[in-house]
Amino acid sequence: MSEDRRLMVLRAIVQDYVQTSEPVGSKALVERHHLGVSAATVRNDMALLEEEGLIHAPHTSAGRVPTDAGYRLFVDRLSAIKPLGPGERRAISQFLQGAVDLDDVVDRTVRLLASLTRQVAVVQYPSLTRSTVRHIELVPLGATHLMIVLIVNTGRVEQRVVDTGRSLAGPDGEGLVASMRAHINEVAAGVPFTVAATRLRRLVEDTDGESGTDAGDRAAMRAVVSALGGALVEEREERVVLAGQANLARSGADFPRTIGPILEALEEHVTLLRLLGQLGDDPDLVSVRIGSENPVSGLQTTSLVSMGYGSGAERVASLGVLGPTRMDYPTTMASVRAVARYVSEILDDNQTT
Repeated sequence: MSEDRRLMVLRAIVQDYVQTSEPVGSKALVERHHLGVSAATVRNDMALLEEEGLIHAPHTSAGRVPTDAGYRLFVDRLSAIKPLGPGERRAISQFLQGAVDLDDVVDRTVRLLASLTRQVAVVQYPSLTRSTVRHIELVPLGATHLMIVLIVNTGRVEQRVVDTGRSLAGPDGEGLVASMRAHINEVAAGVPFTVAATRLRRLVEDTDGESGTDAGDRAAMRAVVSALGGALVEEREERVVLAGQANLARSGADFPRTIGPILEALEEHVTLLRLLGQLGDDPDLVSVRIGSENPVSGLQTTSLVSMGYGSGAERVASLGVLGPTRMDYPTTMASVRAVARYVSEILDDNQTT
């Protein structure tokens, strides 16, 4: 049979099986699809597809279902990811644009993905190893205290209050705060967290080494940099947020034994972070990992559709959905891509405003 017809028959089997969850026979294919050939020809095509390991018979019925390799070929041969409709895109944009901060963005994103795809949604917080310090603000609070405001390029804002140990009142105090703010931003703004932490430590060393610097001023700088260092280290912890785990129960028939191993694997956030981290750096690429392609044994009856998101051309994290291999791949891929792009736009807006 021609390769074009082979792909046509495989595509029809995948589409019917995803829709009905029932093994697909040649008669049903002829009735539902305009294949332009007889049922006998379709049966012969299906036999060849089975020999190639792209479909198999789950039991003694005449119907066939796709294998992991069949799904892979189907996904790889998608001519293009179909775009979402204007109404869907508008709903996504409006829902995400209402977010007030990064935590809200992540929370809305994971709930939106679970709702759109009816799968388990997974959203990684922006990786702080990839993120940069946008600005650090120092705000006097009372006689000796400062509020340190750390603003990240991803939109995250962290606050710390520190006792400087010296008076911040009057011209001398105002001058000290302005000087610390200028020096700290000079070395830390616009660079990755790891670089910022190193530069801030050097700044303290340089300040301590200046013979003409007041001891109280040096102590104040040490206190501020120490608090900043704590924030930078704390924020390096990588996290994922999940939603829609209950959707697995709806797909219970797709898992030959139980969903228990899948739920256990989902609880291991380190595992999910590793899977999401294995994406390439191309922000426009939707990654699809099908069944046995997943290195985690508990997830080898599932597929993971994921994509990076970020600020500008740099990917700072990933998001995606996980569900049974019997998945509507074109629609799921379109949803993941659309949501990832909108989240990236939000991060870009946060960086430029």
